[in-house]
Amino acid sequence: MNHLRFFLLLAGLTGLFLAIGGVLGGHRGMLIALLVAAGMNFWAWWNSDQAVLAMYNATEVGPAQAPELYGIVQELARRGGLPMPRVYLIDDPSPNAFATGRDPEHAAVAATTGILRILTREELAGVMAHEMAHVQHRDILIGTVTATLAGAITMLVNFAGLFGASDREGNRNWLGEILLMVLAPLAAMLIQMAVSRSREYGADAGGARLCGNPLWLASALRKLELGSQSIPLAGAEENPATAHLFIVSPLSGGLVAGLFSTHPPMEERIARLQGMVRQR
Repeated sequence: MNHLRFFLLLAGLTGLFLAIGGVLGGHRGMLIALLVAAGMNFWAWWNSDQAVLAMYNATEVGPAQAPELYGIVQELARRGGLPMPRVYLIDDPSPNAFATGRDPEHAAVAATTGILRILTREELAGVMAHEMAHVQHRDILIGTVTATLAGAITMLVNFAGLFGASDREGNRNWLGEILLMVLAPLAAMLIQMAVSRSREYGADAGGARLCGNPLWLASALRKLELGSQSIPLAGAEENPATAHLFIVSPLSGGLVAGLFSTHPPMEERIARLQGMVRQR
């Protein structure tokens, strides 16, 4: 199912790329967009994890630099029968974490310094178990490629606004440009939401089973939501296409953030985790 989702995702985002190219440059624009999309699809599959980590100035750490974080991830990998992922630290007071990579053999997990300050060891284990569940479910390729290609679509739409598009008589296609600037980012976000919300519920449940106690993650989620709202993550607003990668949304509040949330409602996530305890 994840492989099918991945190819549908690539097809959807590539289609948006072609549509933008067609409005900007007609058939020639579509051809150029097709070539660019093909190159970006391959690049995103191979290198997008490093691009996302670089966006947030993540630094790879080992047991000497982050003994508690590294040790927790190592234990969770052993429990889940997974290869040990690379561990990264983001020097930012906003509490958050994400996983990335193209498959479990090339996975990475990243946490902010802020999350290490506010969570207990048990809560941190719940969060990292959530991220390891993404790795276990092979969600990370979908999320990472979405972040890269959706970001490219947004950038292309911004270029459309700067340089415009003309028909054969040299008249600018104002209607096409307006539609692109409104609909293309909206469509890209809808694709993100369709992929991301169901993945978060699955990673919550998988992480709860992996760490052994659903309430550890439930407690962490309450702290992370409050912490991320009071201390925005540096760089998140400039890279909104990466928001779905994080365990809680790093975007600031407001109407737009609410409408385009890539995460399920926090209360529902917590209620589901608490329900896992009652079902035991």
